[in-house]
Amino acid sequence: MHTKQEIFDTIKEILVKDFDCDESKIKMESNLVEDLDLDSIDAVDLVVKLQGIINRKVDPEDFKQIRTLQDVVNAVEKIVNADR
Repeated sequence: MHTKQEIFDTIKEILVKDFDCDESKIKMESNLVEDLDLDSIDAVDLVVKLQGIINRKVDPEDFKQIRTLQDVVNAVEKIVNADR
């Protein structure tokens, strides 16, 4: 999971499976709150799930300004590619 598309596909799978999000609404530009109906608890759960997948601790500061799925993908990409 290193490319933006791989990261997006993984997050999309999580959103559909674990958060019952409508797959047709999941796009890079989707707003987590307005479009996907995620709340702050859901956001924390998503970060925890992502930590398990990428096997890295996620700094909450990296996710503080996240509003869209694109923001999540960019933050995860930065984390997983930090050692490369």
